[in-house]
Amino acid sequence: MAFNIDLLKLPVLRVGANGIYVSAWQSFLQEAEYPIQTVDGDFGKITDQATRLYQQRNNLEADGIVGNGTYAKAVTQGFIAKIPNLSASTLLNYLGFGDTEVKDLQKCLNQVAQLNPLLTTDGDFGNQSTKGLAKAYKKRDVRLRGELEQALSNATKQKLGTDFTEAIDIFNAYAKKLRFRLSGSHWINYFPTSKSIADLASPFRQKVEAFQNALIDAGCQVIVTATHRPKERAYLMHYSARINRQEISPQYVPAMSGVDIEWVHYTNAGSLQAAKDMVEAYGVGGNPVSLNSRHIQRLAIDWNVTWNGKINIKDKYGRMINVGEPCNAALNKNVWNVGESYGVYKLSNDPPHWSVDGY
Repeated sequence: MAFNIDLLKLPVLRVGANGIYVSAWQSFLQEAEYPIQTVDGDFGKITDQATRLYQQRNNLEADGIVGNGTYAKAVTQGFIAKIPNLSASTLLNYLGFGDTEVKDLQKCLNQVAQLNPLLTTDGDFGNQSTKGLAKAYKKRDVRLRGELEQALSNATKQKLGTDFTEAIDIFNAYAKKLRFRLSGSHWINYFPTSKSIADLASPFRQKVEAFQNALIDAGCQVIVTATHRPKERAYLMHYSARINRQEISPQYVPAMSGVDIEWVHYTNAGSLQAAKDMVEAYGVGGNPVSLNSRHIQRLAIDWNVTWNGKINIKDKYGRMINVGEPCNAALNKNVWNVGESYGVYKLSNDPPHWSVDGY
């Protein structure tokens, strides 16, 4: 293989190393089902053992050191999609694309994805070309690889020679990574909100449990829809709503550590549509979610509590409270008062929301 791994400028990793490249390596091993327990960016004993096992299985020197030899093998197995901050131009240089081949690639992306506006075929695969590549994968999905392979000129294929097929495979994996970094409804699957009362902070958790027991004993149907919301999910919900309302431009959304999202699409219309799709998927509604809500602090619960007819609910002090219509805790202030006795307070303008202090 003619690819020069030196061109990727990857750091040597070994025991004692730490940072984003270690996290990328751990994530690669973990997804390949090597015994990595936690992706924490710390190259310790467990990562060392998993690395040696990887090297052994791939006929490499099993020394636990991730250098160019190990990287060269891993890149062919999908590690390319894990490399932090890898630019498309650096990747293409590694794959053997010169100015002429890059121009051919830009021309082919215009052709197979019918990009509008068209990429400038100038041999400079910079920011706009990179966004065009992400757009192309979004439009063509798994078809993109084969379509590019067909569309690229014979001159490009001859220049890459026997490495052509491998180069297209690697480039396609990179394009897929770019596509799924784009904002959109698929982000709802990341950083899920818990529906478990066990994930609430103590002593609020015990207060909710006591209130829940009283509701169930009274004959209520209780369905928990949210407890702890990770701060990353709140970030995604908050800024998708603000972009959708055009309160902030996608390019000005601050980055958040651990959330590798790209808010800026090939066109501004694409950015706005993706934000709208996220808002609808999250069910955010009109107002942006707080970046520091009681859900993030594990001090709130969203639940639907209903009953039939008249019931009697025991409050914290043992008093039986007669409750009738409306048969929904979101609307019944008698139930709000019972909740307060347990230390679980209703937020009046958010139907399912209760918290440690009503916010």
